[in-house]
Amino acid sequence: MAFRPLVAPVNPAQTGPVTKNRRLHPAWLVAAVAFVALVGAAGFRATPSVLLHPLHEEFGWPLATISAAVSVNLLLYGLTAPFAAALMDRFGIRRVVSVALLLVAAGSGLTVFMNASWQLLLCWGVLVGLGTGSMALAFVATITGRWFVHRRGLVTGVLTAGGAAGQLVFLPLIAILVRDHGWRTAALVVAGAALAVVPLVVWFLREHPADLGLPAYGATAVVAAPPATGGAATRALGALATAARTRPFWLLAGGFAICGATTNGLVGTHFVPAAHDHGMPQTTAAGLLALVGLFDIVGTIASGWLTDRVDSRLLLGLYYALRGASLLVLPSLFSGTAQPSMLVFIVFYGLDWVATVPPTVALCREYFGGAGAVVFGWVFAAHQFGAALAATGAGLVRDRLGDYAMAWYVAGALSIGAAGLSLLLRRRPGRPVPEAVLAAATAPRAWSFRG
Repeated sequence: MAFRPLVAPVNPAQTGPVTKNRRLHPAWLVAAVAFVALVGAAGFRATPSVLLHPLHEEFGWPLATISAAVSVNLLLYGLTAPFAAALMDRFGIRRVVSVALLLVAAGSGLTVFMNASWQLLLCWGVLVGLGTGSMALAFVATITGRWFVHRRGLVTGVLTAGGAAGQLVFLPLIAILVRDHGWRTAALVVAGAALAVVPLVVWFLREHPADLGLPAYGATAVVAAPPATGGAATRALGALATAARTRPFWLLAGGFAICGATTNGLVGTHFVPAAHDHGMPQTTAAGLLALVGLFDIVGTIASGWLTDRVDSRLLLGLYYALRGASLLVLPSLFSGTAQPSMLVFIVFYGLDWVATVPPTVALCREYFGGAGAVVFGWVFAAHQFGAALAATGAGLVRDRLGDYAMAWYVAGALSIGAAGLSLLLRRRPGRPVPEAVLAAATAPRAWSFRG
């Protein structure tokens, strides 16, 4: 399908202002399609928390075994991200995202035929882990890095909110489907949602603004897309080898590992069964997590706006500290009904759910330049490693101790530690303010690191 640019194309050699046309820049259409794709892939990631008990009741598998499948998914979700970012540079965003959605659909759909726990590991863990990992936050960093100069932090927040909120907003629907029609129907609905997004990606998702003869949004000159060189694995591993020699990488990765442990791994996977342990219906608990998703949209977009204006180190320190305090009080809030104190927690935690992403992306770009998207993929891999440990660890805590209280307390203490790691990050002398940092990143990609 031919795509007509919405503003007049310009000479790539032009260095001055390119146009006075005020019509919609194609970057916004690309961002909109990416948003829908992220929401479509998020459907599966809503299913584990409401399927833990149905699978346990039907097959008799321990919660720790089922949680292990979630851990494999979370781990691959993270480890795939840096390679997917490099694959997008090598083969194009559209191809990688289309294949990713097909993997999500296959992994979710095939679960209806399983009768052994290894099949759960294969479908939930491997297939869906690879698919969702190819559309993880490194995908967001790639889109915003190519198409936006101004409003980059804001768009990062919107796309991040789309993926995270989509996961949580799906929960009530899936919980109702599980209750009324069984978990297999819910799995098939998720597969259908992922498949429905593929045509939009194929028809409308573009690779580079230079392909349309346009600058990125907010830029004043067309920058040619860098040639694809080397294999994706080589580029991803080379980025890791270079970044791992810097102090900022380990501080960012350590804080983001704790972020993953306290969101996807713990709350995202175990909040519903923990509430159910206290007599709350699964549909009610799922509805509370859906509210987290709604407030996450507000919090993450606001965080993106702040990232364009405030030092990202301070933002991360504040976000992690507040998250830790909220988790320390959570065990005292569970009951058979949604009390006002629990609703306050849900609003507060929702605002903070993935607010850490825009400042973390910005810091990766600041420290690692044009390689920031791939390096962020590795930082995000640490996020999912933490999530995988928490998903399995919380399941073991529940099996051994009979409740989740210790898991919440440990998570709260870790979050406060992540605040300390973030505040140890230093701005190099003479570093530009955030908006200027974002503008500087429009130069062609080069493997230079400022650690």
